Amino acid sequence: MNWSRSRLMAVFYSLVAAPVAVVALSALPQHAAPQPPPNEIVLGIDPAQSKVHWTLESTVHAVHGSFAFKKGNLQLETSTGKASGEIIVDAASGSSGNDGRDRKMHKDVLESGKYTEVIFRPARVEGKIASQGVFTVQVHGLFVLHGSGHELTVPVQVELAGDRWRGTAKFNVPFIDWGLKNPGNFFLRVNHSVEIELELKGSLQNPAAP
Repeated sequence: MNWSRSRLMAVFYSLVAAPVAVVALSALPQHAAPQPPPNEIVLGIDPAQSKVHWTLESTVHAVHGSFAFKKGNLQLETSTGKASGEIIVDAASGSSGNDGRDRKMHKDVLESGKYTEVIFRPARVEGKIASQGVFTVQVHGLFVLHGSGHELTVPVQVELAGDRWRGTAKFNVPFIDWGLKNPGNFFLRVNHSVEIELELKGSLQNPAAP
């Protein structure tokens, strides 16, 4: 009698537990998108709202121009300062507003038909990353130009507001010292470095805790 009652109770519990488990599992989120860890923020760059400005000084006058972004994102670990990701600029988009000068720039200096992208890959950040508001950091990484990588440190001012961010940066790229062809001649001498100014805007994922 006791054996029969035990078997009946076991069958009863199995019949009750199975649908309860199914309901509980179905309530869990399915195929949820992976989220960054709590101590990491991801800064996605919106190419349509971001721009690269450049200025090259010469013995005659300063030449100004721009490049367009292709895409980019930065992952920053707020507790360690470790950084990853990459920012990609379209080398062929470079323009100074002068067709002849731009043809020479792309053909002889940048060789943008062969080296189609300019890339910055961050490795670490120095400075305090705030959860919201404005802060300034030094971003160290690898700058890839004309197919070769060069260590570079870029000072960046960042403003975080809700799920959006914006940033500005200004630095020099010694392109001639890095092996690119000098665009000057006997009558026109240019600086060995070009001044770069970045305007960055985009989305902010997983804001850091205050």
